Amino acid sequence: MAQPGRCTADYASDGTLLITLSGAWRLQAGLPATDPLQKEIDSLPPAGRIAFAAQTLEAWDSSLLTFVERLMQMARERGISADLDGLPKGLRRLMELAEAVPERTGARKDVMEASLLERIGTSAIGTAGSIAEMLAFLGDMTTTFLRLFGMKARFRRSDLFLLIQQCGAEALPIVTLISFLVGVILAFVGAVQLKQFGAQIYVADLVGIAMMREMGAMMTGIIMAGRTGAAFAAQLGTMKVTQEIDAFTTAGFSAMEFLVLPRVLALVIMMPLLCLYSDFVGVLGGAVIGAGMLDLTWSTYLKETAAAVALGDVIGGVFKSSVYGVLIALAGCLRGMQCGNSSSAVGDAATSAVVTGIIAIIVACGTFSVVFYVLGI
Repeated sequence: MAQPGRCTADYASDGTLLITLSGAWRLQAGLPATDPLQKEIDSLPPAGRIAFAAQTLEAWDSSLLTFVERLMQMARERGISADLDGLPKGLRRLMELAEAVPERTGARKDVMEASLLERIGTSAIGTAGSIAEMLAFLGDMTTTFLRLFGMKARFRRSDLFLLIQQCGAEALPIVTLISFLVGVILAFVGAVQLKQFGAQIYVADLVGIAMMREMGAMMTGIIMAGRTGAAFAAQLGTMKVTQEIDAFTTAGFSAMEFLVLPRVLALVIMMPLLCLYSDFVGVLGGAVIGAGMLDLTWSTYLKETAAAVALGDVIGGVFKSSVYGVLIALAGCLRGMQCGNSSSAVGDAATSAVVTGIIAIIVACGTFSVVFYVLGI
C-alpha cells in the first residue's frame, strides 16, 4: 500500500531551502499542513531561494498542484525565487498553465459553501476510500497470520509478553470495578421486580445467565476498547508521526509482523481470561445484593446460580470475548496505521479506534444473538 504524501524541508550548502516531496499525493488523503514550511520560508532572506526534489514521489494528482501553488504564493509574497526543475514534468507544465493568465480580482469568493450533492459525494468518496484501506489492512493481517501458522512471522517475544501484561494484569482493576457494579445493577433491577412475586431466588438465575452469556464478554470488550484499543491507536499513530514505521519498512522489516501481530495475539489471549474473571466478579456483585437485600444465604445464591448456568453459556461467552478481542485489536491497529502526520491526528486516531471498536462489538453481539437463537444455543 502506497505511503500518503509527505514533505520535508532541508537547507542545501548554498542556503537554498530544499523541499522534498515523497509518497502518493491523493485528494482523498488530504494535504499536509503548510505551517511548518511557511515558517521556513519566512525565515529566508529576501534574496533567498527554494527548490523542490521529487525523486521519491510515487503518484500525484491535483492535490500536489494545489500544495505547490500555495508554497509559490508564499514565496512570491516575500520576493523569494523558486526553482521548479525538481518537480515532475507534467506538474511543471500545469504550473506554467496556472500562471500564464493572472487571476482576476474578486474571482474568489470569501466563503464557499458546498452544495448538498457535493457533500454527499465527498462523504461517499471518503467512505469508499476508508473501506478500501480497511480491506487492504485485513488482507495484510490475514497474510501475516498465515505466516505465523507457518512459523515464518518475525516479532520479538519480549514485546508479546509485555503486551500480554498490559492487556491482562494491568486491566484487572477497571474490569473488577465495572463487572462488580454491573452485577449489582442487574441484581438490584431484578430484585425490585421479582420481589413483588416472592421469586427473589431467581435473581441468581438472572444475574448468572446475563453475565455468562452477554454482559461479561460485552462489558469486558467495551472496557478494553476504551482502554487498550485507544492505546494501540495512540502508540502506532505516534510511531507514524515520528516516521518509526517508515524506518521499519526501510530496514526491511514488516510493520504488520513486528507491531500489529503481537498486539492482536496479546488481546486474543487475554480476553477469554478477562471474560471469565468478569463473569465471576459479576456473580459476586449479584450475590452481595442477594445476601444484603433479599435475605438469601451465600450458599443458596451460589447453588441457584450453578444450577441455572449451563456449560454452553460459559463457552458461548468466552467465544464471544475472543472475537471481541480480535475486533478491538484490529480497530486500534487500523486507526493507528491510518493516522495522519500531525500531533492532533494521534488523538483523532485514538478516538476513532474507540468508536470503531465499540460499534464492532455491538454489531458482533447482535449477530451472535441471532445465530445462537437460530442454532438453539
